[in-house]
Amino acid sequence: MTVERFISLNPELHDYLVEHSSFRDGGAAEVEQAARDMGELEEMQIGGDQAALITLLVRAIDARRALEIGTFLGYGAISIARGLPDDGKLTCCELNEEYAERAHQHLSHAGLADRVEIRVGPAIETLSGLDDGSFDFAFIDADKVGYPDYYEQCLRLLRPNGLIMLDNTLREGTVLDPPEGDEGTATMAKLNDRISADDRVDVAMLGIADGVTLARKR
Repeated sequence: MTVERFISLNPELHDYLVEHSSFRDGGAAEVEQAARDMGELEEMQIGGDQAALITLLVRAIDARRALEIGTFLGYGAISIARGLPDDGKLTCCELNEEYAERAHQHLSHAGLADRVEIRVGPAIETLSGLDDGSFDFAFIDADKVGYPDYYEQCLRLLRPNGLIMLDNTLREGTVLDPPEGDEGTATMAKLNDRISADDRVDVAMLGIADGVTLARKR
């Protein structure tokens, strides 16, 4: 008999995970409610358990400079920024000006706006203008078709031992058999294979949220 080394989460169990995680202050409740108020668009936002993991990782690697590709309402940015030291710096790439403004408001209410710069426009243009090896942590959570380019840029920009987190790498399980015409999922499936064979990084894929991949630059 094969032993399953995982469990399925229902909403109550997920709430339990979030309630038993740290960092529930600092604007978390406000930005979570803001996403709920957006109806179906709420799925674009990370959950409280993933937010806590991000903060822990940023602190654990003593990150001082960080990147975020895809900011939405700012929950990921809050999670990264609260893990940075007071003089740390987070650079966010967000295409949508309205989302960028709302994210800035949530960061301000959390007392973290002074650590964060939100650049509005195509992320690849922002990333291309940054210096090699000058960042410690990167979080990719944007358009899936762009992930391969974002991944390569982040590898260039991170120092050795720097950490990349890629979100939505399971695509609700559809990476096993990408639906016809779903370019985002097909791109993700190919990128997952590529990262797992990439000798520039050490990799762990985690069954958190919609799949999270951690890649440490060697």
